[in-house]
Amino acid sequence: MGDDGLRQATDLMRDRGVDARAIGAFTRFYGLLEAEATGYIHEDSIEPLGQVRSLAELEVDEVELPEALARSAVLKLNGGLGTSMGISGPKTALPVRDGLTFLDIIARQVLALRERYDVELPVVFMDSFRTQAETLEMLAAYPGLDVDGLPLSFLQSAEPKLRADDLTPVSWPDDPELEWCPPGHGDVYIALQSSGLLDTLRDRGVRYLFLSNGDNLGATFDPRIPAWMARDGIPYVAEVCERTRNDRKGGHLARRRSDGRLVLRDSAQVAPGEEEYFQDNERHEFFHVNNLWVDLDVLADQLAQRAGVLELPIIVNRKTVDPTRKDSTPVIQIESSMGTAVEVFEGSQALFVPRDRFRPVKTTNELLLVRSDLYELDGDSQVVSLIDHEEPYVDLSGEFRFVQDFDARFPHGVPSIREAHSLSVDGDVTFGRDVVCVGDVTVHADSPRTIADGTRLEGDA
Repeated sequence: MGDDGLRQATDLMRDRGVDARAIGAFTRFYGLLEAEATGYIHEDSIEPLGQVRSLAELEVDEVELPEALARSAVLKLNGGLGTSMGISGPKTALPVRDGLTFLDIIARQVLALRERYDVELPVVFMDSFRTQAETLEMLAAYPGLDVDGLPLSFLQSAEPKLRADDLTPVSWPDDPELEWCPPGHGDVYIALQSSGLLDTLRDRGVRYLFLSNGDNLGATFDPRIPAWMARDGIPYVAEVCERTRNDRKGGHLARRRSDGRLVLRDSAQVAPGEEEYFQDNERHEFFHVNNLWVDLDVLADQLAQRAGVLELPIIVNRKTVDPTRKDSTPVIQIESSMGTAVEVFEGSQALFVPRDRFRPVKTTNELLLVRSDLYELDGDSQVVSLIDHEEPYVDLSGEFRFVQDFDARFPHGVPSIREAHSLSVDGDVTFGRDVVCVGDVTVHADSPRTIADGTRLEGDA
């Protein structure tokens, strides 16, 4: 542990060609890790967010919208693999609705916006070394998507996974690429600068960048937000939604008591014993959607003042070197979250947005929701809700965790849940065609079980 582990790690990063600024950020985090920094944000150091501005209340003149679009770009985080759902490639390559993948839907949403407003709205994908090739291959189906002079994809940094016992770079000869990981999406700010994309965008007159997760189908570009930012001189906007039962583990914004600044607290930053406060939907009533809007001029100035490193809070992610094998070497991945930059920008704002701007797929529970009859895709490939009440709570047991197993148990599509309040499935259950769930539904099976075609499920079934 100590200097030797850091030296080994940074030597590997230099040999791989990692940018010096990314190495600097890693070095800072390594020091925090050695000092046993946890990244915890204690409940007594923050207070609830309080009232926030609502997107519905933004008063923006229609003539401001095309100008805002002309000075904006879209960035999708696309570095993640779907390993937690049993997917080996980019998570965004997963078919999620009407046979379309996340990438298909994102591309169609951007092209529809361009046509509606007759503007050149650039879109770029921040990929990891594991996702870029397949992403570009799939996006080739949309030849008009790229913009002359701009890359469709740029790479985020890479860093060694560290052995949990001595903080030296892990060795895994079975698959050496598993010795490396992306450093979390907080790396986006360094990657924008080191790739040259930050300067390229600014040289083209782009000032406002919309950043969001590639697996959030609700994260569409809304020109009212950059128009508001331009008019009121706002450098950074973080979208928040009202928390529901499905969001108790989602990160939330709060105000730091010491200086009044907005801060983001993710689940990994919750101190042991304080989970009840974090999950209290009445105390922390808004959750962080991870849809961000950044003034690139202010970002460039902040990076210049800080030698290219924003000094974001550390996130210590403990895993095994092979995430599919729990018996493989325990490792630490040093990460940061792009949303924690909210505390860096003076004058950052939270913006309350409707639920339709948050349609993520992190688990097969959410995959069931997005594929269900609760939603449809409109002509602009926007995910439109067909209900006027809160979406049902879904809880599927481990038999449904991986997409391959999920699809095998819903061979004819997921059941109708438009009339359901909740759906819990525990056990090896296969659903027939045209199954309908009503109210609170619990399905249990001690042995393999099949729900017959056309079954109406209510209560304990």
